[in-house]
Amino acid sequence: MTITDQVPGVMNVSRRSALLGLAAGAFVLAVRIPPATAQDTKYGGDAMEGGLRDDPRIFLSIADDGTVTLLCHRAEMGQGIRTSWAMVVADELEADLARMTVLQAPGDEARFGNQNTDGSRSMRQHFDPLRRIGAAARQMLEQEAAARWGVAVTEVKADNHEVVHQASGRRLGFGALAQGAASRPVPAREALAFKAPERFRYIGRERIALVDNLDITTGKAVFGIDARVEGMAYAVVARPPVLGGKVRSVDAAEALKVPGVLKIVPIDAPEIPSAFQPLGGIAVVAENTFAAIKGRARLQIEWDDGPNGSYDSVEYRKALEAASTQPGKVVRDDGDAYAALAGASRRVEASYYIPHLAQAPMEPPTATARVTGDECEVWCSVQAPEAIRTDLSKRFDIPLEKVTVHTLLLGGGFGRKSKPDFASEAAILSHAMGGRPVKLVFTREDDIQHSFFHTVSVERLEAGLDAAGKPVAWLHRTAAPTITSIFMPDPKQEAAFELGMGVVDLPFAIPNIRAENPEAPAHTRIGWFRSVSNIPHAFAIQSFVAELAAAAGRDPKDYLLELIGPDRNAFGDRWAEIWNYGEDPKLYPFETGRLRQVIERAAGEAGWGRALPAGHGLGIAAHRSFVSYTAVVAEVAVGDGGVLTIPRVDIAFDCGAVVNPDRVRSQLEGAVVQGVSLATLGEISFKNGRAEQTNFDGYEVTRIDAAPREIHTHLIASRFDGPLGGVGEPGLPPVAPALTNAIFAASGRRIRALPIRDQLALGE
Repeated sequence: MTITDQVPGVMNVSRRSALLGLAAGAFVLAVRIPPATAQDTKYGGDAMEGGLRDDPRIFLSIADDGTVTLLCHRAEMGQGIRTSWAMVVADELEADLARMTVLQAPGDEARFGNQNTDGSRSMRQHFDPLRRIGAAARQMLEQEAAARWGVAVTEVKADNHEVVHQASGRRLGFGALAQGAASRPVPAREALAFKAPERFRYIGRERIALVDNLDITTGKAVFGIDARVEGMAYAVVARPPVLGGKVRSVDAAEALKVPGVLKIVPIDAPEIPSAFQPLGGIAVVAENTFAAIKGRARLQIEWDDGPNGSYDSVEYRKALEAASTQPGKVVRDDGDAYAALAGASRRVEASYYIPHLAQAPMEPPTATARVTGDECEVWCSVQAPEAIRTDLSKRFDIPLEKVTVHTLLLGGGFGRKSKPDFASEAAILSHAMGGRPVKLVFTREDDIQHSFFHTVSVERLEAGLDAAGKPVAWLHRTAAPTITSIFMPDPKQEAAFELGMGVVDLPFAIPNIRAENPEAPAHTRIGWFRSVSNIPHAFAIQSFVAELAAAAGRDPKDYLLELIGPDRNAFGDRWAEIWNYGEDPKLYPFETGRLRQVIERAAGEAGWGRALPAGHGLGIAAHRSFVSYTAVVAEVAVGDGGVLTIPRVDIAFDCGAVVNPDRVRSQLEGAVVQGVSLATLGEISFKNGRAEQTNFDGYEVTRIDAAPREIHTHLIASRFDGPLGGVGEPGLPPVAPALTNAIFAASGRRIRALPIRDQLALGE
């Protein structure tokens, strides 16, 4: 018995219950997944591993009492995706949202389609399939009612959890129709009729309560760290402190004397690059977490640090800065930037630095696993359950269908929990314990010191201005170790997807633009982090725009808008050659008019140009990421001793149509606070190959007294006649440059290296 069996609101659905139905008379049938067919170039969810599914028989059940149950196969980590999915299906189904429940689907991409919850794709790529699921189920219910009444289906209509015969007023509830409807064929896509947006009852509406709000607020919700399996042991791991390090020798005698310690288990170090594999080390398995941690502290381990033992952040920054002063691999070349720079009336240059960052979710990684014979079962908070299934299937030579992953609520993810090394460790230890379930726990120190870190970056920019202060040339050199370093040996350049986050897709109307990518080898694990490489690129570019405005004696907002130029598709036919978050370039062009609109909206709402008290300043920044558009205006005050306060932040956002405004606003507010935290405090530094920070005393996060006093969100919502953009990540990139630009306006001090920390106090 697991704790998840006792909490229906977060219960995971087994393959058997999903196949046979969740309740008596349930509208769920066994369904054969057709094999994928060869098509032209795929985009969006269709291009993802596992693709998309829109068969209502996979995701919906309707019980005899009318309760509608929806399976959500995206991880819930605070973004409210369970609620948003229910809103979409309820609207098209004509269901009463109050009579719907949402259950978490287990990992199974063959059945449910792609389940990797990252890239701000959970609503962007599933809105249309969810509408098809709801519409198909509605039409099946309507067909069943019409058949029972012996009338044409055109005479009946689903309305608020019932099907009504309009002429006679006869009504049948969804529960009464479910069994018969389930036996009917699913309508073809081209036969589906969708609700007109003006008839939506839930989609786009405010104040829709979270479907799991009661469980979360009363402590009933089950997160990964809450999982309990009968008879389980607990474990922690002493991992190599340096990437590529190994155990040279270990003395476990004192650890085994700790009451409750059961076993010491070596975990082999992988070859580098190691992808998502555990780092290796020595595990301590015990009857409780306290004993495991105490036993680990008594291990006597001598480490072989390997080739990265000399990694030093101070020296590496110098190396990146030196590399950025030299030509690198050309990744964009419009016109002749070098010639235009040579002939410019004035040249402006600046270098910007962002250190490594750690995701540091409030709930550290944890997983509970049971490996017995030819079966493996895992309970954990994870963004990519199929990655766990694939790894464990290969690791233990178990058929994939025998590996079950229960995705529990995530206490934050930010990309860290898309890498399943912690689940692999739990399974390795259960196997070593003869099949006894084992809960593997990361302490906060484990999490911060053994993360897949956000990349470190130096961005060097140079521009040539004409006599009027207008740029005629733009040169950008970006130097940063790439995420692909965890997958392939020794790549030294950023990947196309990283360069497509602000560098090669720069939308400015400048005739001569050149972007180069000098080499930057990786010396620690680099991984996904909320907004990924948009963070350093937006910080550098938007900071540099403000510097150019100052050099030209211009207002920063007006100057930014002039650089963007007229409303247009910024790249025309070339757009297909530029990485675009996996989306169709025809559906998602780079529309400079939308970027302009969020800038004007944020500036207008913030009162750009208004008189400010002494020591106050406004800063602005804007960026397109995850096919959405964001602008931020920050107001800061720099007081005596360089004390920084943030009276107000305005953030304008255009993601196309908005499904759940409350959730969009909450994610934007969270992005602002996290952006402030990263800009003012965030830094992971390395010495002798080791992360120097261990907990929140060193890797600080913004506390409430340092957060913006006011955050104002402004949604530019469009009609539901175009594609949706991402939401979870695009709010973050413009925050840091808006903040540092405001600091310059308030104090005249230019911040080019993050975090800010005490730079204002020191006058650096």
